[in-house]
Amino acid sequence: MVYSMTGYGQASKQYNDKTILVDVKTLNGKSTDVRIKAPHIYRSKELDIRNLVLNYAHRGKIDVTVTIESPSGEEAYVINTALIQQYYSELQALTQQYNNQNDILQSIMKIPNVVTLSTEELDLREWKTVLEAIHAAGKQLVSFRNQEGKGIYDDLLTNTTTILSLLEQVPQYEEERINKLRKRLQSNIEQEVSKEQYDPNRFEQEMFFYIEKLDISEEKARLSHHCKYFIEVLNTDDQVKGRKLSFISQEIGREINTLGAKAQDNNLQKLVVNMKDALEKIKEQIANVL
Repeated sequence: MVYSMTGYGQASKQYNDKTILVDVKTLNGKSTDVRIKAPHIYRSKELDIRNLVLNYAHRGKIDVTVTIESPSGEEAYVINTALIQQYYSELQALTQQYNNQNDILQSIMKIPNVVTLSTEELDLREWKTVLEAIHAAGKQLVSFRNQEGKGIYDDLLTNTTTILSLLEQVPQYEEERINKLRKRLQSNIEQEVSKEQYDPNRFEQEMFFYIEKLDISEEKARLSHHCKYFIEVLNTDDQVKGRKLSFISQEIGREINTLGAKAQDNNLQKLVVNMKDALEKIKEQIANVL
């Protein structure tokens, strides 16, 4: 089972005359970045919101938006009547002195601290409703990621199986590859040195060491193991596995590169190129795995 890092969840709950809306949007990212936008009255609870959302989102770029729809508006405001009266008396005296007929009240309302957000404490029953909305949005996010992840799973499985299938074709070219190497080296020696001047036994010894350096048995075994382990991790029930799959894909890449470096054969090089193509597709998909 694979979960996409990209997802979306939304939920709404009713509390008295208020409708509380929660939106959780996630995008892929190497680190965890949580951004919360909520009414002022919930600011003291931002850490709680963050921790709760992370239980569902785990990692990536996470945007959480909490809004309130109500007849009285999202935020409660307080008008400082005493301060307004003080400003009004002083400004009225100045307008009479300078014969200025500007709208005093409109000017006063723009002065800092005349209108402030309410310091009313958060109703615990309202906060419980907010938590319920976050839980509901989180569950919807997980469901969305699961649906998105099914397509990613299919692509990852297909491309990993492709690498294994290409690896199974390698042995048919190995014997021919060694024979071609032997003939090429022997031909080069004969062009430079006459047959009477070189020792066939010494040639066979050097040929043995050269072929041993180009042996790809270990690379084939490790590549097969890494691909099978990749599929094994892919099929685990772990919700978060993107980093582990990324590490395994790096090991797969190392073995494919070594195969390419040791190939010394056009047919093997073609198989390696196709393996690399499948691996690039795997890496593209892993970038969006949770």
